[in-house]
Amino acid sequence: MTNQPLTPDELEKALRAIGAERYHNLHPFHRALHDGKLNKGQVQAWALNRYYYQASIPAKDASLLARLPTAELRREWRRRLEDHDGTEPGSGGVARWLKLTNGLGLDRAYVESLEGLLPGTRFAVEAYVHFVRERSVLEAIASSLTELFSPTIISERVSGMLQNYAFITEETLAYFKPRLTQAPQDSAFALAYVKEHARTVEQQQSVLNALKFKCGVLWSMLDALDYAYVTPARIPPGAFRPETAA
Repeated sequence: MTNQPLTPDELEKALRAIGAERYHNLHPFHRALHDGKLNKGQVQAWALNRYYYQASIPAKDASLLARLPTAELRREWRRRLEDHDGTEPGSGGVARWLKLTNGLGLDRAYVESLEGLLPGTRFAVEAYVHFVRERSVLEAIASSLTELFSPTIISERVSGMLQNYAFITEETLAYFKPRLTQAPQDSAFALAYVKEHARTVEQQQSVLNALKFKCGVLWSMLDALDYAYVTPARIPPGAFRPETAA
């Protein structure tokens, strides 16, 4: 950052550069997942741990919704809640993620209990929820901008997993298809808000740092999985062990 504020287009360019360098599609665990180099137990561990992130998104968005100053913003974040929680039992992104874990042979009650979470997953997700709850509205919205890059990783993940894993079906991966349209809609709104409201050098630096933080959350979740489940496996006490999966 210079001593002068960036133009809105320059700020967008800087945000996209963070994603190009730090988004977790570059992580070795994601590359292994995409390329078919993981066994079923390792894929189960990924889905189980990622469930906590997915299930925490509505809580994160609800904490932000309560602080939003305009009806326009509240409508936007209320829609996000509906996307993830659904409008009736069995609908929404969290329910679709449970279809993924079920399709991988994991007991739903065990997944929802969170008993098998890696400590690193728990700490990363809770840090993200805390960040959105405690930081400014501008920073909280900026932290959601990883959605700018998610269509790329979703496309890679779906094509790679269908191609490389016999135990994966299109039905198992039903979570991802709606996100190909939801994520661009969400990120377009958030990006427009950030470009309009991050006007000073300090505000712009705060939104850049917020996106770096969120990229770090997602990266650290894969670090934890890589450390625990990729050879040599170092699974911490109490965490999910593939050989005990239901």
